[in-house]
Amino acid sequence: MQDESRRALEAILMVADQPADPALLSQLVELSPEAVEDLLGSLAEEYREQGRGFELVKVAGGWRFQSHEDCAPYVERFVLSGQSARLSAAALETLAIVAYKQPISRAQVAAIRGVGVDGVMRTLQQRGYIAEVGRDPGPGLATMFGTTSLFLERLGLNAIDELPSLGDFVPGADVVELLEDGLRIDAEEFAGDTEDRREPTPVQGIDLGDAPVIDLDADE
Repeated sequence: MQDESRRALEAILMVADQPADPALLSQLVELSPEAVEDLLGSLAEEYREQGRGFELVKVAGGWRFQSHEDCAPYVERFVLSGQSARLSAAALETLAIVAYKQPISRAQVAAIRGVGVDGVMRTLQQRGYIAEVGRDPGPGLATMFGTTSLFLERLGLNAIDELPSLGDFVPGADVVELLEDGLRIDAEEFAGDTEDRREPTPVQGIDLGDAPVIDLDADE
C-alpha cells in the first residue's frame, strides 16, 4: 500500500503545474497529511542519495519536482535560449523592496527608490509576483502590496522568512573604512591636480602687456 501511495504521489507531482498542497495530496491518496509529508520526505532523500538531476522540494507551502541546482547551466541553455521577457533592473529592484518591506504601499516604494513606480508595480502585478494584501489604516487608506506564492515558487522558497538577511549584503566596518580611505586619497589628489591646473601657463610668441583689460563686473 505504501509503495502504491509513493508511486501515486510521484505521478501527481509529475503533472502538477504548481507546488502541490500536502492537504490535497492526502485526500487524493487517502492518507493523513503527516503520512504524506513523511512519504515525500523519504522520496526527496532517496533522490538526493541517488544523485538525480532533479529533486523533490517543498516550496511555497507545497511539494514539486525541480531540476537540481547543479544542472542549472544546462537547463538555462534549454529554457532561456532566445527568451527576452525578463524583468528589468528597475523591476527587480522594486520587487526586492516589496519582498523585504512588505506590506508596503506604492508611495513608500517610490520614496525608497526615488522615482515613480506605477508602471513597474503594474508589471509585477501582471506577472503575478506581487498582489494587493490590504489597506493602510492611516489617512488615505493606501493599498498595501506583498509578494505572492508564485514569487516564492520562482525563488525556490517555502516562506518569505527564508530570504537572505539584508545584513549579508552590507560590507563590514573594515571594508567601509578602506573605501573611505580610498575616496579621501582620490579627493586629495583631485584637489592637488586642480591647483596645478590653476597656475598660469605662458603663451609662446604673444605679448599681452598692452592688451586692454575687460572688467566683466563693470557697468555698461
